[in-house]
Amino acid sequence: MKKPAENPADPFKKALAEATKVLADDRDLNVSFTVDPPGVTKDQVRLPQVTRRMTRPEVLLARGTADAYAMKLKYHNEATSARYMPQGQMARDLYEAMETARCEAVGARAMPGTASNIDAKIASEAERKGYGQITKSSEAPLAAAAGYLIRHLATGRPLPEGAENVMELWRGFIEEQAGDTLGDLDAALSDQALFAKFARRIIEDLGYGDQLGDDPDELGEDQDEDAAEEQDDDTPDSTGDDEQSDEDAEASPEQSQEQQQDAAQAQVSMDEMADVEMSDEAEMPEGDLPMEPPPPPPHSEADPNYTVYRTDFDEEIKAEDLAEAQELERLRAYLDQQLEPLKGAVSRLANKLQRRLQAQQNRSWEFDRDEGILDAGRLARVVANPTTPLSFKVEKDTEFRDTVVTLLLDNSGSMRGRPISIAAICADVLARTLERCQVKVEILGFTTRAWKGGQSREVWLADGRPQSPGRLNDLRHIIYKSADAPWRRSRNNLGLMMKEGLLKENIDGEALEWAHRRMTARHEARKILMVISDGAPVDDSTLSVNPANYLEKHLRDVIAMVERRKIVELIAIGIGHDVTRYYDRAVTITDVEQLAGAITEQLASLFDSDPRGRARFLGIKRAG
Repeated sequence: MKKPAENPADPFKKALAEATKVLADDRDLNVSFTVDPPGVTKDQVRLPQVTRRMTRPEVLLARGTADAYAMKLKYHNEATSARYMPQGQMARDLYEAMETARCEAVGARAMPGTASNIDAKIASEAERKGYGQITKSSEAPLAAAAGYLIRHLATGRPLPEGAENVMELWRGFIEEQAGDTLGDLDAALSDQALFAKFARRIIEDLGYGDQLGDDPDELGEDQDEDAAEEQDDDTPDSTGDDEQSDEDAEASPEQSQEQQQDAAQAQVSMDEMADVEMSDEAEMPEGDLPMEPPPPPPHSEADPNYTVYRTDFDEEIKAEDLAEAQELERLRAYLDQQLEPLKGAVSRLANKLQRRLQAQQNRSWEFDRDEGILDAGRLARVVANPTTPLSFKVEKDTEFRDTVVTLLLDNSGSMRGRPISIAAICADVLARTLERCQVKVEILGFTTRAWKGGQSREVWLADGRPQSPGRLNDLRHIIYKSADAPWRRSRNNLGLMMKEGLLKENIDGEALEWAHRRMTARHEARKILMVISDGAPVDDSTLSVNPANYLEKHLRDVIAMVERRKIVELIAIGIGHDVTRYYDRAVTITDVEQLAGAITEQLASLFDSDPRGRARFLGIKRAG
């Protein structure tokens, strides 16, 4: 019997997995290769899949991702990070981006071979996100730019093209606002706690000091014991790791470089790696065991008492990662076929919405200016009297061009059939229409990965069914279209809603909080979030072991938080169920075919400059 041929990528995968364990100083680390999005937890690393062909881009991406995650595991202490973690979303993004850059920079100094590998990962991410095509700082993520700048200043290495473009768009602003603080980078780089304080100062310099929360170093007088425990927990992990890395680098810099080369050639020596691990263990600093880490941040900003049994099975995933391109194209064709009878009505509503929005986009001008666009209508005066100076005009800004709209769609099983089909086509029309009016649109969906629990419930059962476990299912949050993606690239993604088995249960509160976090991180001046749902949150696994109103209460708390903060304008459309009992601004439709009209009228009214017109078209219940 002929022995099956070995996958030519297997030796490389094995070598890279072993090298990752050595670099991370964790022999028990579980390294896997998967088509799912890569990620890292305390005991597991998911790397991008490497096919049999072993193309150069996928090999470089796998190596760079492995080195980046290994550096994070080696030099990052979660307890220290949680202690100094800011409260606001933008501040958190900046803090995490700079901490990631710190880990990679410290690793590059100790093991130079990792630097070029991680450059390949950064280049791939920048290309995937379109960073090279961005021309305005307002379109570039500030957090990413700050992380790139920290890495560039710490290592002195040039960045890949797309990443450098994003960094340079914000570099002038960052250096102007935080130039003095950036001078302390070298002194703080090797100590995570010191760097966390440095990062918080940068965040404050950039204008996000209000999102930092309390300074953990000033809690001593009121919470002496807790602060002491946190400090004891922080010291061994942060300084110990750094001292160890310095000793390792001095003892065997050639060995670290050799490990990187071996990983690239898929010929890592197991004996050498064992020797490295033994030497690492011998050099571990002695002392007391670390104290218990401080409690993790609450699962919900809206309700600190809301609990989740497990979060490591949750996923935030792009639609194109849940189905092959050919399947998405087929599902999109099926969606178009299902909605053929509605095309005429939907097109009329789309044109109506566009006319109403463009009517408010009529250009208005300021005349007789010294500079601007030449006013051709006043050239006759110059002809009649050549001594008359030229007249210029300047266009006034329209109010709603700097706007982003997010459509959050309930992808629960009760939406199956005609409701989800019409919701999908309405999202399509909304994206196309608003894009013509220079308004960015994001389309999100929420459901769960399994019926009646999933892996979270299996773990709960294995743990002996603890009382009041909190949310007990695996979330699936889907990005059908990001705000910066053009509609033509995301058109087929909406067909995913037709995929058999996608629609399961709905946990509305966490989905709404997720969409709100994404919107608050956006730079647009006006943010509108529209929720389309067919009823209350329902998850049998969660509700069977928690109070009957557990998910509903959390939804109300999240809505109250969003409306209280007033960063995002929140409106809702209920299909067949009264959602006005949850949302301050909402409308309920009884026939799913009314959805397109409801969306049209709601959006048009939001952009109506006349408050009376707004109230007339919205037909929305208001509190009080």
